[in-house]
Amino acid sequence: MDNSGQYGQSYGQNVNNFSTNSGGNPPYGPQPQPYPQAGQLPQIPPRPAQPIRPGQPGTNNGQQPEKKDHSGLVKTIALVFTSLLTIVFLGLFVFMYINWNEAKTDVDGKVNLAVAEAENKLRTTLEDEFAEKEKYPYTTFAGPTDFGSLTFEFPKTWSVYVPEDASHAGDFHAYLNPGQVNVVEDRTVMALRVSIVNTLTDEIKEDFNDKVEDGEMTVSTTVVNGTNVDVYTGLLDSDLRGIVCVFKIRDKTALIQTDAMLFSDDFYRVLGTIRFNA
Repeated sequence: MDNSGQYGQSYGQNVNNFSTNSGGNPPYGPQPQPYPQAGQLPQIPPRPAQPIRPGQPGTNNGQQPEKKDHSGLVKTIALVFTSLLTIVFLGLFVFMYINWNEAKTDVDGKVNLAVAEAENKLRTTLEDEFAEKEKYPYTTFAGPTDFGSLTFEFPKTWSVYVPEDASHAGDFHAYLNPGQVNVVEDRTVMALRVSIVNTLTDEIKEDFNDKVEDGEMTVSTTVVNGTNVDVYTGLLDSDLRGIVCVFKIRDKTALIQTDAMLFSDDFYRVLGTIRFNA
């Protein structure tokens, strides 16, 4: 008689009874996991926690704290600092260039002005020297014998005009001027006016002394023909500023006058050459 079917049925019942009595745990070790159903991911059991060893990354264990990497921040600060320095140096360069350009322009202007002034001064000096040389040799002026035979030297570039012959009566007048003599008037500027008048010297000096007291003229002395004579400088009767020398010739009075301070050097040179019969 075959009992295999009865034995298998009895074994299956015992297994089911054990599972029911023990809470469903199999009697022998871990049981295989059931296969996942369709559309369900397999369940992976969690790994057991591993013990942390000393010195392992991510732990401190009483050691020094982990150093952070600040290289990126340092590079940023260095870049900003370099940019600021570049801007500052560019600004200083532009500022210094502008100042240098202005200074150079100012210096060039001053140099050009100085050169122009030097050229003008040299030209004026050369012209004056040429005009002075052209005056030589001086020409001698000779007045009438009845008026003391007054003589003096004057530049040869000057012209002489005597309006009338005073040898018989009246006053003597002569006018001298560079180039040509202009129309004779009180306000006409003459390089030299020569007058020998029949008026007392003291009377003429009195008029000039009044001008000195009023502050219109100043008085000084110089030597003419070996004698000290008075020289008045300032406002003339014609309202021109000039110089007048007054001295006595016999019973007459001589007046040597220039109508402009421009001719002051020539005026005093003429005075130094005056000769007359006292």
